Amino acid sequence: MKKLLKLVKGNRLLYIAAIASIAMSTFLAMLEPMVIKTTIDSIIVNTPLNVSPFIEKLIKLFGGKGVVSRNLWICSLFLITLTVIRGIFLFLRGKLAAKAAENIAKNIRVKLYDHIQNLPYGYHVNSKSGDLIQRCTSDVDTIRRFFAVQLVDIGRAVFIVTFALIMMLSLNKKMTVIAMVIVPFIFIFSYVFFKKIKHNFEKADTQEGVLTSVLQENLSGVRVVKAFGRQNFEIEKYEKQNKRYRDLNFNLIKLLSNYWSISDLLCMTQIGLVLIAGIYYANKGEISLGTLVVFNTYEGMLLWPVRQLGRILSDMGKMTVSLKRITNILETPVEQEYGKALKPDIKGEVTFENVSFKYDKDTKILRNLSFSVKKGETIAIVGPTGSGKSSLVHLLLRLYDYDSGSIKIDGIELKDIERKWVRNNIGIVLQEPFLYARTIKENIMISKLDSSDREIESAATSAAVHEVISSFEKGYDTVVGEKGVTLSGGQRQRVAIARTLIKDMPILIFDDSLSAVDAETDRVIREELKKKSKDNTTFIISHRISTVMDADKIIVLNQGKIEGMGTHKDLISKDGIYKRIWDIQNSLDAFSEDEEEALSE
Repeated sequence: MKKLLKLVKGNRLLYIAAIASIAMSTFLAMLEPMVIKTTIDSIIVNTPLNVSPFIEKLIKLFGGKGVVSRNLWICSLFLITLTVIRGIFLFLRGKLAAKAAENIAKNIRVKLYDHIQNLPYGYHVNSKSGDLIQRCTSDVDTIRRFFAVQLVDIGRAVFIVTFALIMMLSLNKKMTVIAMVIVPFIFIFSYVFFKKIKHNFEKADTQEGVLTSVLQENLSGVRVVKAFGRQNFEIEKYEKQNKRYRDLNFNLIKLLSNYWSISDLLCMTQIGLVLIAGIYYANKGEISLGTLVVFNTYEGMLLWPVRQLGRILSDMGKMTVSLKRITNILETPVEQEYGKALKPDIKGEVTFENVSFKYDKDTKILRNLSFSVKKGETIAIVGPTGSGKSSLVHLLLRLYDYDSGSIKIDGIELKDIERKWVRNNIGIVLQEPFLYARTIKENIMISKLDSSDREIESAATSAAVHEVISSFEKGYDTVVGEKGVTLSGGQRQRVAIARTLIKDMPILIFDDSLSAVDAETDRVIREELKKKSKDNTTFIISHRISTVMDADKIIVLNQGKIEGMGTHKDLISKDGIYKRIWDIQNSLDAFSEDEEEALSE
């Protein structure tokens, strides 16, 4: 309940006005049967008007009982007037509730999006994007529908039950008691039923998230699917999850069908009891025919909210599940600043002292790493797959915090520097760069929004991509596809490099970001980087020795430990992983050259 009240915050006046409109429209609806009673008793039965004190006061406004009995068109006019006024209140109710619901949905979406942006990197690594998308769209819409429709129905049900009971008690107390005999059983049955099947709603919602994840994953990797001819496998995988989703929903439908059948039986039994009792009392002369008719009308009105209680509880069940799924995200702690959150003027000196790190309790990724990097130096990191190269970069960017040891930038403990400040001063180019479905110009200037055209072209030139972009019909205004799919792998990486270089940051990281370019382009980019980043500390992660051989210092990682450190000349003079990689790549390069010569002959 507290969570719901928090969501309503800021829209309470709208809901108060909506509740007032519900109360007025319900009250006017309760007057309509009394007008019909007056008409029946006056014309058909031809009995003196016998109405409640409140209705009697209304009749006096039209000239008293005698005038109304002789001019029953007044009843029709009054009925039409009530209907028109009630329609106005119904319109206001719907408009106000809908506006409040849309405001709430908008606020939830903004809050969710903002919170997701600030969640730890590890959360995103372990979460499925399809499930997150489903929570931000489908689950939010479920809550929106609750506040727009179900909450209004709950308010309407409360007022209908209250007003109907008051009217029925004013007509005949014994009949009112009979009219309420089965109602408590219907309510208890509804409450128990929907409490027990709540987990069915949770299963269906969770499976919808799985289905969305499968679809999102397939669409993201459609090129891989087609390249390996895996369409049938993907179709079968989707059909399997879709069938499970259908079965869960079908099971829900069966359960709800049972509910509606039983609740219908109980409601019809209640109406039957009222009819039998009403006929009995009418024959005895204790109530008029008009009273019998209006009593049955009120009984129908009374049973409506009870009858609809199942649907309301059903939708509430869905809403609570959706709210829980959204709350799970919002209650996940965002990245915290455990240190002093300093914002120093970063120069680029980096020191690792006995740094160890593990993603979970059992697997240690980095073990007692120690090395230092001076401002302006280029440091290369090489090693087998899984040796911890990217993990080292993650620590430097504070995507994760190290478990033990110390990492310092310019002598300041990394944990004491604000995360955002660290990332604003460290530029990174990933092995698989992400490009937005925007123009090339917009993608390059993302890291520096006030970049001039000259700066953009200069960065593109340094990344050896300016000539390629200029060859496009629209040049820098060329729109790349989703994730840059219209560009080749090498072009995407070079655009990403330009995006990093355009903002002059003291520390640069290239995480195997030249793997998709040819050797000549690799050489051109490295030469440009030397010119452009004389004052920048540069980390280069690569499997290609030719990319790292000119580095001031090369660190060789193996199983999370430093196996070797030095210049290219130092490392190839010693037997180790680096020399073995160098020998293998040299042999492959020599073979390729011989093959090219043979083909040219």
